[in-house]
Amino acid sequence: MKNKNKLIAIALFSLLTIGCNKIKNEAKIEQIPTGISAAKRTIWTKEKANEWYVKQPWLVGANFTPSNAINQLEMWQADTFDPKKIDQELGWAEGIGMNVMRVYLHDLLHKEDPKGFYKRMDDYLTIANKHHIKTLFVLFDSCWDPFPVSGKQRTPQPFVHNSGWVQSPGQKALLDEKQTPRLEKYIKETVAHFKDDNRILGWDVWNEPDNTNRPAYDKVETTNKEALVYKLLAKTFEWARSSNPSQPLTSGVWAGDWSEKGMKPILKLQLEKSDVISFHCYDKPADFINRIKELQRYGKPMLCTEYMARPNGSTFEGFLPIAKEYKIAIINWGLVDGKTQTKFPWDSWTKKYTAAPLVWFHEVFNADGTPYIKSETDFITKITAQ
Repeated sequence: MKNKNKLIAIALFSLLTIGCNKIKNEAKIEQIPTGISAAKRTIWTKEKANEWYVKQPWLVGANFTPSNAINQLEMWQADTFDPKKIDQELGWAEGIGMNVMRVYLHDLLHKEDPKGFYKRMDDYLTIANKHHIKTLFVLFDSCWDPFPVSGKQRTPQPFVHNSGWVQSPGQKALLDEKQTPRLEKYIKETVAHFKDDNRILGWDVWNEPDNTNRPAYDKVETTNKEALVYKLLAKTFEWARSSNPSQPLTSGVWAGDWSEKGMKPILKLQLEKSDVISFHCYDKPADFINRIKELQRYGKPMLCTEYMARPNGSTFEGFLPIAKEYKIAIINWGLVDGKTQTKFPWDSWTKKYTAAPLVWFHEVFNADGTPYIKSETDFITKITAQ
């Protein structure tokens, strides 16, 4: 009897020990922030990047802001987020064979209402997915107005290209190191929340980081902007990568010398920290080919995330066949004519316009969904269907 009781006591002790250890282990697991992997996410190798890219269709699409939004804030804020408009306009894109959109976010959206922001992002992704469209989200942006303010946005300045677009982070946050933890939180939490979402193509960490916005805002830009952004860009890549996204990270080069010897540090940082290579080209087809060849040395997939400025010679007919030949993903600026007014050229900041230009700078559709140039949309439909 004593031996039997002894065995029961040993069994009970073992069960209690296992239970206690289980509770301790579960407690340890809960201490790891949701969505953040304990394993360090490294920059993708050429092999990893190309393995990912071969699984994608030929990616053709546009930079998308719904026509009733002047900027990123108006697109996403609760009072002005418009799922019906998004659904309608993405339907037009799907109708001509587009399968990817590049869409801008903003740090102030996360600061004001992270839960609501993520809910609206999910709603957008559901709509885009319905139209068989993947999304490349842009986290930070150095272009246009350096003084963003949340809430009701301004009305467009008549006949001026992107008169209400705002930077993220704004100049005040860029200059104030006390705001860096808030920006870190925005990047880490946003990427972590969607890190395994297959509706997302990737994360464009920072749009045109060294852009000083001449002549529109250069007089009010901080003189050391590039140095400040360089420092924060390096951190942003680290923050985003620490969330262990299944999607690639990138930041597109857009101007200057891209040769190995002539490239300035911020461009090197963009390319060396990117999982896949991205770039902008608003020049002629021959320039587009040259840019592709300059970046082939990285041996990674390439995404042209901005192009198509008709008066510059950057057109659908000129660029899409080249992109298809070289297997380049290609995303033009602008989808539907609206409050961003990017049918007007960049020089509308210094040259007075009183009506729409004879040749639109950007955009594919009129506000009612009819093509600006039907032969153009017919061409897009044909080449994406082949």
